[in-house]
Amino acid sequence: MAAAMDWLLWSLLLLFLMCETRAFYVPGVAPINFHQNDPVEIKAVKLTSSRTQLPYEYYSLPFCQPGKITYKAENLGEVLRGDRIVNTPFQVLMNSEKKCEVLCSQSNKPVTLTVEQSRLVAERITEDYYVHLIADNLPVATRLELYSNRDGDDKKKEKDVQFEHGYRLGFTDVNKIYLHNHLSFILYYHREDLEEDQEHTYRVVRFEVIPQSIRLEDLKADEKSSCTLPEGTNSSPQEIDPTKENQLYFTYSVHWEESDIKWASRWDTYLTMSDVQIHWFSIINSVVVVFFLSGILSMIIIRTLRKDIANYNKEDDIEDTMEESGWKLVHGDVFRPPQYPMILSSLLGSGIQLFCMILIVIFVAMLGMLSPSSRGALMTTACFLFMFMGVFGGFSAGRLYRTLKGHRWKKGAFCTATLYPGVVFGICFVLNCFIWGKHSSGAVPFPTMVALLCMWFGISLPLVYLGYYFGFRKQPYDNPVRTNQIPRQIPEQRWYMNRFVGILMAGILPFGAMFIELFFIFSAIWENQFYYLFGFLFLVFIILVVSCSQISIVMVYFQLCAEDYRWWWRNFLVSGGSAFYVLVYAIFYFVNKLDIVEFIPSLLYFGYTALMVLSFWLLTGTIGFYAAYMFVRKIYAAVKID
Repeated sequence: MAAAMDWLLWSLLLLFLMCETRAFYVPGVAPINFHQNDPVEIKAVKLTSSRTQLPYEYYSLPFCQPGKITYKAENLGEVLRGDRIVNTPFQVLMNSEKKCEVLCSQSNKPVTLTVEQSRLVAERITEDYYVHLIADNLPVATRLELYSNRDGDDKKKEKDVQFEHGYRLGFTDVNKIYLHNHLSFILYYHREDLEEDQEHTYRVVRFEVIPQSIRLEDLKADEKSSCTLPEGTNSSPQEIDPTKENQLYFTYSVHWEESDIKWASRWDTYLTMSDVQIHWFSIINSVVVVFFLSGILSMIIIRTLRKDIANYNKEDDIEDTMEESGWKLVHGDVFRPPQYPMILSSLLGSGIQLFCMILIVIFVAMLGMLSPSSRGALMTTACFLFMFMGVFGGFSAGRLYRTLKGHRWKKGAFCTATLYPGVVFGICFVLNCFIWGKHSSGAVPFPTMVALLCMWFGISLPLVYLGYYFGFRKQPYDNPVRTNQIPRQIPEQRWYMNRFVGILMAGILPFGAMFIELFFIFSAIWENQFYYLFGFLFLVFIILVVSCSQISIVMVYFQLCAEDYRWWWRNFLVSGGSAFYVLVYAIFYFVNKLDIVEFIPSLLYFGYTALMVLSFWLLTGTIGFYAAYMFVRKIYAAVKID
């Protein structure tokens, strides 16, 4: 018990240390120093909505455009996320104020939106779209001030400041639609300490916006593209009528403020969450519950096993011990190769590939090398790592296939390289066709799709073949007992030995270890939040591996005690039982947390959820399978077989 408590304390200490790594940055990512009146470029990333899950590029709406539109060269992750980073006509100079400036105004004339453009803008506003801009790679945020005390006394109320990513395109009120056509930019700079006789340099450390809707009549513009904002709250918002043409001004103002925040900590504002304490308590609760349950399970099975092995190895009373427990009775069949050994080894090879990729990505991200400031780096790294981990997946699949008496290694290698990636590519291609139909920037362009296919068949496939070749040539796993020629008859099984009941029982513990973290991951994916607590995630991943391994060992032990030696496929399926609970949680999240009502967004959600569940099943099933295989070999090596 004392050892278990020490383990727990060390785990919590490790958790604390890992969570403190979030402000760490990759060496070589240098800050940009600005001098007074240097241009600070404002770029647009995309438009997003958690209601439709369809991102659009900035100029899909009739915003003011610069003289020449220039798109930034993007990495693979940015393209897959739907980012289309482009320049904008906003003219912002370092530490230079602007009261009010009119965009795309020619001879003091307002912008006229056609009926079609008005209808499109109105549709995007009703779908709750947000606009995402960046300045010096910092995303724009909208400040939300919430009051924590609900007392009548205003003096006792405490402000709780939170930040919303991006700004709302507009709002609706009493069936009328209004557009945010004036943006008040508030940029914070940090003045760098320099030696005497040197010009001051500035670094951008925060980028906020206050969006406003001001109707055409209340904005006074002159020929120099300057404008005057209405005073106080006398102005009315700019309504967009989707049934007719609309005239309006697009305007903006710039305000600079000095800040004590240093450049290395400038992302902390965007990454702060209001429920950090809940997150901490939930994670610690999961750690405590899982370790105690795992300890209890381990103690029970170790004590039972020692008793079984001691009884089996006695010279006398062999018949009594045979009746007492049944796992020794199936020693001649427990290593009998299962049906479809090629498919089983291929799936397990893909599981090893996923395991290596996820482990490395989480570990590198925990060290701060895949921070949100490196836009798209996480997804790019994951894609390339999965391709290169094919050599390990192929090696493990080839060696297992030979152990299962397989002979067609070339076909097995091809199956390993194409089965799981083929399913993923097929589902993504079908979903991509629907996204193409909506003209969304989330659709993967055809050249990118060709590049992904070239990576698959040019990198992953040869590496899988290479690994499979060496794995198949290597000595197969040494099974401690021989397999009988004639298979043993399996007795009728109890109801609780049913495969689906096993999945339900085996999935609870691993899912309980990580369902809190699952909420934050889902929020990052479906609600455009930043996920950055990779220290927590690494610890949860370790707990998931431990709990999957232990529950798998318990399930295979009970199965062998029931004299059912067909454990290969069953253990692989049952060990991935937590994927079933992930699916149930995804449905719960869809119904309770998201406001998706249309067909295509629902199809996208459940299509990508299906991929997530499939990948999670492969991952947990592979972990459980190898733990159970090591356990079975260990216990049969410990008993004397006549």
